[in-house]
Amino acid sequence: MLTEERQQKILQLLAQNNIVKLHELTDLLAASESTIRRDLQELENQKLLIRVHGGAKRIGQHIGFEADMQTKSKENVNAKQMIAKLAATQIKKDDVIYLDAGSSTLELIPLLPTGTPLKVVTNSVKHASLLIDLNIDTIILGGMIKLSTNATLGNTSLKQLQEFNFNKAFLGINGIDLNAGLTTPDPEEAILKKTALQQAEEGFILADHSKFNQISFAKVAALEAVTILTDYCPAEHAELYHDVKILEAQK
Repeated sequence: MLTEERQQKILQLLAQNNIVKLHELTDLLAASESTIRRDLQELENQKLLIRVHGGAKRIGQHIGFEADMQTKSKENVNAKQMIAKLAATQIKKDDVIYLDAGSSTLELIPLLPTGTPLKVVTNSVKHASLLIDLNIDTIILGGMIKLSTNATLGNTSLKQLQEFNFNKAFLGINGIDLNAGLTTPDPEEAILKKTALQQAEEGFILADHSKFNQISFAKVAALEAVTILTDYCPAEHAELYHDVKILEAQK
């Protein structure tokens, strides 16, 4: 087995089990302990796992943490722009759409068709401002503003959202996991996202490759409820997600 194939298999096992043991890897991969130790070291150097005594564990995340909008807008910019172009192909000129707050959905705004009957509902102050600048018919949900993400939240937002119906909803997300589904750190944001999906004929998740096999605090929906738009699904996770509706911008 080639080094690349062996290391990919290690990552696949980690994705399924969260931890792998050295003796199990030597048996499964028919390789010596020294070879597996070298593989684990290389993968740790690439920040793909953490070595522990007798094996390795999947890199964990703070499930309740969320970076602010300024920080997120600087991360994986090229990937988000690719995803936004893919998302734009799903929109028809007379659609009524819900546009979630977030850095991924932000990249979609300049690509929206202008001078058409398109109507956009959003819970983002920043998004609403940009949409207005493009003369796009816009409704912003009321409610309390979460300063770190510029998103409106709470009962006022939720009650207003429940009164609307959409052709399509475009949401950002923090975590995509086969068992946990779609997750986000803030329970109030999770409720709003869940409601938007329920009110839409079609739901789309805009998420770059780094969101796969990540779990955050609050569940939004099961994976089968949406189509995931991404730059690419990492090779080590592709087999796990083969039954999930995924559109990749790089294909």
